[in-house]
Amino acid sequence: MDWLVASLIAYAFFDGAALAITAVFGALQAVVVVLFGASIGHFALGLRVVPLVPGPVGVWRPLVRAALVTIIIPAVIWDADQRGLHDKVAGTLLVRR
Repeated sequence: MDWLVASLIAYAFFDGAALAITAVFGALQAVVVVLFGASIGHFALGLRVVPLVPGPVGVWRPLVRAALVTIIIPAVIWDADQRGLHDKVAGTLLVRR
């Protein structure tokens, strides 16, 4: 869902260049999670990003998480608890609301 939204924005403003889609995707991941605690796709599926330690998710966690999700590899590597490498590095969890 997030990639589709990023693609639509990139096609509207940047003629759909692959690098533009990737950049828009990363920016959306970072900004929307910082502001709302979930990406557009997370909202649609009833999920949210929370820190492992109690408190707000802050700014650095979503930025690190977005950077890692944007390069895709960490998102497809997960542990026995089904936590992606991007969440482990950022110290976050994806949970149901």
